[in-house]
Amino acid sequence: MLKDELPKIVTDSVPGPECRKVLERRKNAVPSAIGNNYPCVIKRGEGAVFEDLDGNIFLDWVGGVGVLNIGYSHPEVVAAVKAQADNYFHAMMNIVTHEGYIALAEKLNEIAPVRGEKKKTFFANSGAEADENAVKVAKAFTKRQDIIVFSGAFHGRTSLTMAMTSKKCYAQGMGPFPSGIYRAEFPNMYRKPAGMTDAEAVAYYIGKLEEVFDSGSPAEYVAAVVVEPIQGEGGFLPAPIEWVKAVRAICDKYGIMLIADEVQCGFCRSGKMFASQYWKDAGCEPDIIASAKSIAGGIPLSAIIAREEIMESVRPGVIGGTYGGNALACASALKIIGIMERDNFAERALALGKKCMDRFESFKKYGVVGDVRGVGAMIGIEFVKNISTREPYPELVTAVIREAARHGLIMENAGTYLNVIRMLCPLVVTDAQMEKGFEIFEQALKVSLESLK
Repeated sequence: MLKDELPKIVTDSVPGPECRKVLERRKNAVPSAIGNNYPCVIKRGEGAVFEDLDGNIFLDWVGGVGVLNIGYSHPEVVAAVKAQADNYFHAMMNIVTHEGYIALAEKLNEIAPVRGEKKKTFFANSGAEADENAVKVAKAFTKRQDIIVFSGAFHGRTSLTMAMTSKKCYAQGMGPFPSGIYRAEFPNMYRKPAGMTDAEAVAYYIGKLEEVFDSGSPAEYVAAVVVEPIQGEGGFLPAPIEWVKAVRAICDKYGIMLIADEVQCGFCRSGKMFASQYWKDAGCEPDIIASAKSIAGGIPLSAIIAREEIMESVRPGVIGGTYGGNALACASALKIIGIMERDNFAERALALGKKCMDRFESFKKYGVVGDVRGVGAMIGIEFVKNISTREPYPELVTAVIREAARHGLIMENAGTYLNVIRMLCPLVVTDAQMEKGFEIFEQALKVSLESLK
């Protein structure tokens, strides 16, 4: 079966002839701004691998940038969606209630680690919409207009979420943006000020947050602080628990909502169903969670979850939308959550993460790996030109990704300097596939280092 295959290139080069035809059509029909650096066109996918139009088999360590924790074409999910399709595709919740929406909301209310006993959930279509709606809900509850976000953050490509996002290459030429958005420095423990202990660095970064109240928005005007438990585009940087505790205390002191952006790190990727479960275990759970990506395995769906008093503060008409909580997406999500709980996907993520950490740590022998970090199976490996100066090495990352793709392994970069390779492999990957992936990765690293001499 395809899901058990190892990566294999059967054409003389990639892309092969059939893929080249489609990629040429793409160039003529689709805006180049969408971006595509990979030499493949998918024909079918199962588990953690896909076959292209020429019969090449690729191991996917990107997984739709965190969408495919369940993998490609899980048969139980396919069956659940087909069964729903036999009844109806869509029922807009503003008009006709459908039970799948209610059942999924009930399930998320049961398992989401947000503060409060009674919770409520509503649905949108994308991560950006989830983040934007989470901010709407926080503003409605607090009656305040400002929010605080962080360096390295990525929250989406709507007008508001472009403004919230740190890296402005995602928003070039798109202003003016909404006002009332202020930015603090995120705790990058690898690049913390020289000589600081971790405890001193946490205090330093909390000080940077508190400075915003003086130089940006007074605390009494701030509706929410928005945090990714593990920054994605920012370079797979986990938010230190001691820092989160301090942020939670600040939010409590000033009546500010703490929003966890779990768009990329949710649904077992971190070794918990939600990464902010680690926060709750430490007594600093968020007020609101915004989640998407792997919730429905590739069908557009996102979720916003908070306690009842927060949700009920929103005026009618402010939230909702035509496709939010689509019936096919809800059927997929309910089945996926059930499979993840039944088959211990969180434990699998922890086991995969340990394999990755151990193997990536061994790459330090090449003298270009500055840091290996992450939580669960959300692992980043940061490449530098010099271990002492920590100068980023994005050229190497680009070369490694291209070389690995030529041999059937798909990886992606991340980080402020584009010098991090991220690991987001579907959690259904086999041990043999992971070993082959490590082999391709390491060989690509060797070849790329030689070519850049």
